[in-house]
Amino acid sequence: MKITEIQRELAALRLDAWLLYDFRGINPIAQNVTGLSGKNITRRWFCLVPAQGEPQWLIHKIETSNFVGVPGQMTLYAGWQELNEAMRVLLATPQPPLSGGQNGDPVSGGQDGDSGIKTVAMEYSPNAEIPYISRVDAGTLEWIRSFGVEIRTSADLAQRMEARLNEAQAAGHQESARLVLQAKDYAFAWIGSQLNSGKTITEYDVQQEILGQFDAMDLVTDHPPIVAVNAKSSDPHYAPTATDTQAIKGGDFILIDLWAKQKASDAIFADTTWVAYAGKTVPTQYVEIFEIVKEARDRAVRFIRERWERDEPIYGYEVDDCVRGYITEKGYGEFFIHRTGHNIGAVIHGNGVNLDNLETRDRRTLIPGVCFSIEPGIYLNDFGVRTEIDVFLAGRGRDGVKVTTAPVQNQVLPLL
Repeated sequence: MKITEIQRELAALRLDAWLLYDFRGINPIAQNVTGLSGKNITRRWFCLVPAQGEPQWLIHKIETSNFVGVPGQMTLYAGWQELNEAMRVLLATPQPPLSGGQNGDPVSGGQDGDSGIKTVAMEYSPNAEIPYISRVDAGTLEWIRSFGVEIRTSADLAQRMEARLNEAQAAGHQESARLVLQAKDYAFAWIGSQLNSGKTITEYDVQQEILGQFDAMDLVTDHPPIVAVNAKSSDPHYAPTATDTQAIKGGDFILIDLWAKQKASDAIFADTTWVAYAGKTVPTQYVEIFEIVKEARDRAVRFIRERWERDEPIYGYEVDDCVRGYITEKGYGEFFIHRTGHNIGAVIHGNGVNLDNLETRDRRTLIPGVCFSIEPGIYLNDFGVRTEIDVFLAGRGRDGVKVTTAPVQNQVLPLL
């Protein structure tokens, strides 16, 4: 656990504590922050990380073997009455005042420094604005509030503790991006060679070729890649199977979306989408839509770079507005049916800020250390176009905005 970092953020946010809670895996954020991911814990557990002092755990008596070596003090319970009393005592424990007030004066998230816990962060989102953070059930929230504690969302806190990449993760992501792009190049070249040889191939065949490349590159993925032809490319989450697939032939429009990472559990995914045409000269209808989507993508990068260089806050919803506004201006707003981008981490859809003002209104800010996709799309009846890149935010300044899936696509690829 990054206890010192957590406590620094708690002080900055003027919170008394972060109350982490999980029951049978419903809260992956709590598991990740505490280092308990992958453990088979069948009873409720809590970990209170105060703004000062050591963590305090509430653990069921039959689960102690799962918590060997965790930092802090442990209180055991068996029955619900014991748990209720232990939580009451824990939240009533006097807390020292926090530093960080004006002129260095102490401040506290509560009313005074010795009155116990008054404000805690938990994994919930007011009005369910950010469902990716809503991991604690309503009943548990009601129970904690019954002790006179105010609960605030841990959205910003969780992003700072879980979504920022360390140096090794950032380097690994960059290598995964290089290999994913290489697998993409292989797939399109394979399609072209097969069609030039007069062979019959399907979307599923291409998908399996990509998975074979991943195996050869020692990469893993959580889902087979999307290989979609013509009208199927208008379904953003379509993926072929052995029994549900289409043949690929000359004159087809082809979309490939592929993502993978190295095998380490904390390795970071790379994710990209490219489009191609099974012919020599790309028809105007595909070119026109691609140019709109490409410009929307590039406007997002420029918007982020300009704000980043001026050290101004960038909210996730603002980037979505920038992209969606341009596509709407071009007359295709109703055909852009998903968010502009998602956080990327050790899972393909991470718990950091998303570029979204459609599915949710993500008010979290982009911060140094996060990685995310930018992937605008226009989905018409006969075909859909999406271009997707990954961006990593390193240090401040214009050069800190790094497109990791470079080179980016700047034209529909002709394959024959």
